[in-house]
Amino acid sequence: MSQALATPWRPSAVQEAVGLWAVGFLGIIAAFLLFGGTSIPKLVATVGFLYLPLIAMRWRDEDYRDYGLTLRAWREDVRLFLVLSAIFGPLFFLAFAGFAEVLPHLPHSLARHLTPMVGEAHFRPRLPPRFAEWMVDQLFVVALPEEFFYRGYLQARLRDAWPQGRRVLGGRLGRAFWVTALLFALGHLAIFQVWRLSVFFPALLFGWMRERTGTILGAALFHAACNLYVRFLEVSFFGGP
Repeated sequence: MSQALATPWRPSAVQEAVGLWAVGFLGIIAAFLLFGGTSIPKLVATVGFLYLPLIAMRWRDEDYRDYGLTLRAWREDVRLFLVLSAIFGPLFFLAFAGFAEVLPHLPHSLARHLTPMVGEAHFRPRLPPRFAEWMVDQLFVVALPEEFFYRGYLQARLRDAWPQGRRVLGGRLGRAFWVTALLFALGHLAIFQVWRLSVFFPALLFGWMRERTGTILGAALFHAACNLYVRFLEVSFFGGP
C-alpha cells in the first residue's frame, strides 16, 4: 500500500497530449472573449504553445530537442521546404484564383463562412504593408510555436500511444498524424472563424515533413511561408491594407 501511495499518478500519452491541447484551446478562447481586438490572445497562444509541453516534459527529464526543435536535419528540412513550395505554390495560386472568381456568385450566408474576403477580385501583385516585420512575426511568433506544440510535441506523444502507421514517401502516417491535423484545425476555432478549419489540409503537409525529417524546422518554414503567401494573395486579389 505504501509503495502504491508513493507512486504519483501520471496520465497516459493521449490523456496528457489532449489535456494540454484543451488547456491551451480554452485559454485562447478566454483571452479572445476578454481581450478580443488586442494582441493578448495571440500572446496567450504563443506562450501556451511554447511552455505548456514543459509541464509534462519535466516528468520525463526531456527538453525541446526531444520534440523536434533542433537543427540536426536542417539540410533536409530546407530542401523539403523548397520542393514543397515549388510544387504547391503554383497549384494554390490557381486554386485561389478560381475561388476568387466564384466567390462573388456565392450566397453571402455561405461566403462569410468560407473566407474573410469580400467583393470582386482583380489580381495586381502587391505586398501588404510592413511585410518584412510580418515575416518575422509569422516565423517566430506564429509558425515556430505552433509547430513545436502540434507537430513537435502533440504528434510525438500521440505516436507514443499509437505507433502504427504506413510509410508514405519516407514519413510514417498513422492515427497520430491524422488526429494531430484534426486538433490543429479545431484549435483554430478558438477565435470563432469557421473558415480557419481549412488549415487541416496544409497541416497534413506539416505533419508529413515532421515525420520525414524528425524535426520541426522545415514544417515551421513552410507554415510561415503558407501564411505569408495567403496574405500576399488576399491583398493582390482583393486589395485592402
